Amino acid sequence: MKIYFCHSKELDFKRELYLPIRESELNEKYEFIFPHEGEDAVNSREIIKTSDVVFSEVSFPATGLGIELGWASMLGKQIVCFYRSGSHVSGSLKFVSQEFVEYRDIEDLKKKITEKLEFLSVQ
Repeated sequence: MKIYFCHSKELDFKRELYLPIRESELNEKYEFIFPHEGEDAVNSREIIKTSDVVFSEVSFPATGLGIELGWASMLGKQIVCFYRSGSHVSGSLKFVSQEFVEYRDIEDLKKKITEKLEFLSVQ
């Protein structure tokens, strides 16, 4: 399963998202695409087209994130939004997704991602 995982640049994404997932069993089971992992810019619209699902960390609002989620919605992709407890999640996200998953910390995020992917894999 190919997962495009978008987020705001406000998030410490390398430490709080990329590294924990890359160092976990999730990385062995699934293909994760992160927009700011490499040195080169990625064409996220093209990647979203070929992804099975779009995951998004939405604890911080961001214009680029909203654009990517809009593309995913227009392409009919399933979008799952993850947010840290205590964050203010933008109300406009309800127009692109009905799936919102709250997490406490990095370990809880990995657990919730695992649960969601296991559920999606059996559908």
